[in-house]
Amino acid sequence: MSDDILVETQDGWRQLTLNRPDKLNAVNEAMLTHLLRAIDEAEADAGCRALLLTGAGRGFCAGQELGPSLTPGPNGPPDLETLAGTYHHEVVRRLRDSRLPVVCAVNGVAAGAGASFALACDVVLAARGAKFVQAFVKIGLVPDSGASFFLTRTIGEARARALALLGDAVSAEQAEQWGMIWKAVDDGALMSEATALTARLAQGPAESHAMIKQMFAAAATNDLSAQLDLEAALQGKAGRTEDYAEGVRAFQEKRPPRFGQRATT
Repeated sequence: MSDDILVETQDGWRQLTLNRPDKLNAVNEAMLTHLLRAIDEAEADAGCRALLLTGAGRGFCAGQELGPSLTPGPNGPPDLETLAGTYHHEVVRRLRDSRLPVVCAVNGVAAGAGASFALACDVVLAARGAKFVQAFVKIGLVPDSGASFFLTRTIGEARARALALLGDAVSAEQAEQWGMIWKAVDDGALMSEATALTARLAQGPAESHAMIKQMFAAAATNDLSAQLDLEAALQGKAGRTEDYAEGVRAFQEKRPPRFGQRATT
């Protein structure tokens, strides 16, 4: 893997670190390509059961790097539609569609697409010193990478509209209070909490996790009747897995379950 995305393989999970700390981990096309590849490789690894996404240095991700290719000039405006659709939005889709539960540790500023990458993850922890910024309006752009989707559903339309129109920063503690993220933690405890949480997920029932992600993704558009039908179908599927059989055995034997491995009695 390239230097701009660091991949660490742990026991049952992987950590992906955005690694351009001198740029606050602002992304470019090459870095986004490498991130997509790292997600796909984790997805294809049967031994990987969870992901942790974080940033190097003092920022999580400052969004898209505004280099020469994105500067309007004599040849006309840059093709931001292709950039968003081909790169930013594919990262969001991969994170949401992955079978893997994805933890995000926001260690500093998460701006623009960087904020959306964080919100696309399943469980978001943020250092108290971190901030979330919908920075698009500050340069005359509109939110992308799913920001209008995630914010409307997590904090409500009134707050989402205001953040998009004003571009004001939201602290980690405010994000927790509003329900934008799971938890704000002390800066020095962020990575220890995030790694412990990811390891915990990696020890859980992988097929159940994948179905839970599928269920909540569908809930955004399903009516109640359709969601109930989906819950019944997925519950039936979950009931046929070895993890369910192991969970019941463990409950009856009054011991912790050993998911992902066939228990011996």
